[in-house]
Amino acid sequence: MIKGPAIFLAQFIDKKKPFNSLDGLCKWAASLGYKAIQIPTWETKLIDLDKASKSQSYCDELKAKVASFGLEISELSTHLQGQLVAVHPAYDLLFSGFGPRELKDKPKRRTKWAITQVKKALSASKLLGLKAHATFSGALMWHMVYPWPQRPKGLVQMGFSELAKRWLPILNHASEVGVDLCYELHPGEDLHDGITFEKFLRACKNHKRLKILYDPSHFVLQQMDYLSFIDHYHAYIKMFHVKDAEFNPNGKSGVYGGYQEWKDRPGRFRSLGDGEIDFGGVFSKLTQYGFKGWAVLEWECCLKSSQQGAEEGASFIKSQIISTSTKSFDDFSGDNSSIQINKKILGI
Repeated sequence: MIKGPAIFLAQFIDKKKPFNSLDGLCKWAASLGYKAIQIPTWETKLIDLDKASKSQSYCDELKAKVASFGLEISELSTHLQGQLVAVHPAYDLLFSGFGPRELKDKPKRRTKWAITQVKKALSASKLLGLKAHATFSGALMWHMVYPWPQRPKGLVQMGFSELAKRWLPILNHASEVGVDLCYELHPGEDLHDGITFEKFLRACKNHKRLKILYDPSHFVLQQMDYLSFIDHYHAYIKMFHVKDAEFNPNGKSGVYGGYQEWKDRPGRFRSLGDGEIDFGGVFSKLTQYGFKGWAVLEWECCLKSSQQGAEEGASFIKSQIISTSTKSFDDFSGDNSSIQINKKILGI
């Protein structure tokens, strides 16, 4: 049975109370009906990653604090640090704010820092008793996502080989601590759909800790079949972000969005229930394939307020969770069976 509802705290951090402290956020989330929180590790107000990566007592205290509000920690996240594992020079300035200020103009040192950060978060996950961790892959090839200018032969293979070279030490550390590393497949990352995931998986020699954070909203914006995706990749899906989206193409713009702001783009994120995603189908397929992780709200909406989105999100997720049956619906019409009875039925 899928667990939930849980909430990713990244989009709710603020300078104002109750959103400026872990205690405040926990009390707020619990009051809305959430059962767990997903913690962004770059937010030092919420977690000291250095301590969490090596101190069992600190992790025990952190879990106890969260538990005092009736909550659990669903997972940790290194989306921002993971982004910095691989940054093309064209995006260097735009992503510089994701790392320490002193590394702003030092991309190689910043990459090393990012790799260390993700490893620390994996170690912290182990000490917290967690089995999965969320991150981004970063990107060396996103500027080549459209095949113009023509890509030189071997470019894509080289790109995934380099990406694997950077991530394999992290994945090996994930194996050492027994935590799955779940990549959110997301436009802007080299891992943004099923095909790119497969290319990366091959480059990493089918590493057993290389998994997926499933978020159907990113597939709607790419016009992918997000339900069929589960059929193809359910064995790799170990985390789940519940986020809605819609795609409204028109005669002026489509998937690429025309450089418009979010509210004007044909493809845009919406609060749960306001978009077009068939969450009944999503939860059914995940349940069918035995997904037992957390259903985590990631609120992103260009129209509705974060407070309203969070308030509605808890009950929405709760309503979608399927309590799996322990018996067949037609058991009432069955009868005792045996090898002898079966043989008689078959006439043998």
